[in-house]
Amino acid sequence: MSAVARSIRPFASRVLSQKLPLVGVRTVSPAAGFPRVSVRSFSQSPFLEVKKYTESHEWIELADDGKTAKIGITEYAAKSLGDVVFVELPEKDLEVVAGEAVGAVESVKSASDVLSPVSGKVIRGNKILDDKAKFINESPEAEAWIAEIDVNDPAELDSLLDAKAYKESIAEE
Repeated sequence: MSAVARSIRPFASRVLSQKLPLVGVRTVSPAAGFPRVSVRSFSQSPFLEVKKYTESHEWIELADDGKTAKIGITEYAAKSLGDVVFVELPEKDLEVVAGEAVGAVESVKSASDVLSPVSGKVIRGNKILDDKAKFINESPEAEAWIAEIDVNDPAELDSLLDAKAYKESIAEE
């Protein structure tokens, strides 16, 4: 080791072990190295796509506007029904009450009413299901929704099951 290194070493060790104020040191965000357009903010609204379930195997997903929602049958219900052959869609502007039929699904095994989880007014039915009813078997909890409604009171969703509670309820069946 050189004489210079030996003389600097004790001083450098002492300086490095001290907690000095970081004057003039600027912290840099990890996103600073990326172009500005690729940085995205992921804020969450309390109403942002809230999905709830009923014990009768329907789901409802509240849109981010907090007022409109889509209703459909769960994956469990679709598997239980088997191959769906017909879907009865609701009429536009139909007023529904929570627990009232908003449509029906018929399969090779049976037929079942689709009950509205909340009260509201039907905006539209999913026209894809008019031509391709078995789409429900392919995408029951996504694109194969039955009806879109204007929800009267979003607080009605509070009494429904969340995903975890719903999964626990079907595990018991």
